[in-house]
Amino acid sequence: MDETIRLIERAHQGDKTARDKLVTDNMGLVWSIVRRFGGRGYEMEDLFQIGSIGLMKAIDKFETAFDVKFSTYAVPMITGEIKRFLRDDGMIKVSRSIKEMAGKVRSAREEMSASLGREPTIEEIARKLGASREEVAASLEAGAEVESLYRPVGGNEDSGICLMDRLEEERDDHEVLINRMVLRELMEGLDKEQREIILRRYFYNQTQTKIAADLGISQVQVSRLEKRILKEMRRHFEG
Repeated sequence: MDETIRLIERAHQGDKTARDKLVTDNMGLVWSIVRRFGGRGYEMEDLFQIGSIGLMKAIDKFETAFDVKFSTYAVPMITGEIKRFLRDDGMIKVSRSIKEMAGKVRSAREEMSASLGREPTIEEIARKLGASREEVAASLEAGAEVESLYRPVGGNEDSGICLMDRLEEERDDHEVLINRMVLRELMEGLDKEQREIILRRYFYNQTQTKIAADLGISQVQVSRLEKRILKEMRRHFEG
């Protein structure tokens, strides 16, 4: 049995030492993903901590029956954790400043409407708050934008799905589409059997065991062929 699988099984049984070793053994994997998100105004150490949370979630959720390497399973978990942090933290920072100004604007607006008997202008609100017209206008506009991003879609508040979730899904779908387009180009250089294996594995999401049974070969042979094909495809892609 693979050492990683043994450690995962022990970790699932509550063995903290095994869990800690899995985390230590996969620190390099976390760092390799963290480096992709450099230059976004965050300390790499902070992103590493967030990525490590994704790694620990992968350890806890990985099923040893999965016909996939643990590292392959962990990569999207780590990446997703970092993406969520960057998205949510950015929105929290923006919405916090917006809420502060929007709260002041709302109070001033209500007070001035009562005293003036009409809706105050942006300039009048700005003068009362000691802020610029631009700040007041921006808080009103951006505040509405943030609210709309978090408003439930489809008019169903119970669904828990907001526009921001849909936007994130759309970006992910675009990444998948691009990856598949590149993969199709690389497949043009493969022979019939090689193309069949890659199609089944990465387009139809079939397991190595299923492919082996359909092609009349062993799972080990499928695994070796897959590794050889991917290595060749990577060489063509990088070269």
